[in-house]
Amino acid sequence: MKNDFSKGSVAKNILNLAIPMTLAQVINVLYNVVDRIYIGHLPNASTLALTGLGLTFPIITIISAFANLFGMGGAPLCSIARGKGEHARAQQIMGNSFSMLLLSGIILTVVCLLFKEPILYAFGASSETFVYADDYISIYLVGSVFVMVSLGMNSFINSQGFSKIGMLTVLLGAIVNIVLDPVFIFLLNMGVRGAALATVISQGLSAAWVLRFLTGKQTIYRINLKDMRLNFPLIREITGLGMSGFIMAVTNGSVQVVCNATLYQYGGDLYVGIMTVINSVREILTLPVNGITNGAQPVMGFNYGAGKFTRVRKGIRFTSIVCILYTIVAWGVTFLFPEAFIHLFNSDPTLIEKGVPAMHLYFFGFFMMSLQFAGQSTFVALGRSKQAVFFSLFRKAIIVIPLTIFLPMIGGLGVNGVFLAEPISNFIGGGACFLTMMLTVWPQLAHDAPSSET
Repeated sequence: MKNDFSKGSVAKNILNLAIPMTLAQVINVLYNVVDRIYIGHLPNASTLALTGLGLTFPIITIISAFANLFGMGGAPLCSIARGKGEHARAQQIMGNSFSMLLLSGIILTVVCLLFKEPILYAFGASSETFVYADDYISIYLVGSVFVMVSLGMNSFINSQGFSKIGMLTVLLGAIVNIVLDPVFIFLLNMGVRGAALATVISQGLSAAWVLRFLTGKQTIYRINLKDMRLNFPLIREITGLGMSGFIMAVTNGSVQVVCNATLYQYGGDLYVGIMTVINSVREILTLPVNGITNGAQPVMGFNYGAGKFTRVRKGIRFTSIVCILYTIVAWGVTFLFPEAFIHLFNSDPTLIEKGVPAMHLYFFGFFMMSLQFAGQSTFVALGRSKQAVFFSLFRKAIIVIPLTIFLPMIGGLGVNGVFLAEPISNFIGGGACFLTMMLTVWPQLAHDAPSSET
């Protein structure tokens, strides 16, 4: 059997997937981060343009949420089925996920294009920043289906153990994006629209690469019309497990909306721009954590399906320790060198002055966030959708959003209250998620299943 995760070192199996997946995510983030770096240094209107770009993040996040719903929902189920030797079921899971990604991508494109103006104003746009947000999102939405296919179906490439191919998916798109960005933005003088067009072209190429691999001879499971016929009980299983990643992404988008609107109310466009920079820094810093936890999911899911529970335990232990150690280091770096991170995206002296204390508040206790990722990835890998969904909602919807709204009203905190909401949620939500996993899942994995090989 190809890529049998029940053999060899668990940590090595995870790293074999995690390292290429982390590199892939680093490259993937370049899609948007490179756009922000270029736009943030446009002559004359850099801060307003960067703020306008930041207003589109919730829409982009929601599109990614649907890719998570069907991609990250189907891929762990596919891993579990493969571990059990149920290959026909694994193939059908992938086919149904692909169909739903296509359908949802088309619907999202139409709906968002029809209602983009009221959506952007509701998200905190002003008359000065709306034009930049509108220019970017109008073009970006044309490539929504490309995003769904490249992001959603790449999860199935990784879940089958072809993480290097998965890395090449985003490497192809990112290189094209990095090359086209300065050409369209500066050389052709297209500004924000040029950044969006470069992104759409690069995502289209990534989607084509994914489809070429998953319909070729190298892959374990192939996309075919028979398995694309919708099986609604199976779709319920896929969406049930994918609901965790979906809710996490949707609530991230909702948090961005509430943060932007609240910051605009208390601090104006400048603080919306600061939050755009902070979100960009957070995306970069969380990449290794995402890589490790996403790399661990196929390994833990396969071994869980094969009844090798003690190997699942080793996977949880390794993932948790690595994530905690890394995020402690990341917290220290952001505390000591905040200006260096801000300079990447903007050189406005006022934005830097106000942005430094905001970053110190936002990233305080950053290591607690890794506990949320470690607990969440374990629930998803083992197919425990209810727990995964609950903790996705708990940290963002139940803790962050109310705190973002009410903290600025307390003791004159103002914009500082918005930035404080994140570390508070990391301590409460991250601690609760990890502790629950250790109390409920960990004891059940003490011994292998009777039928598993010893």
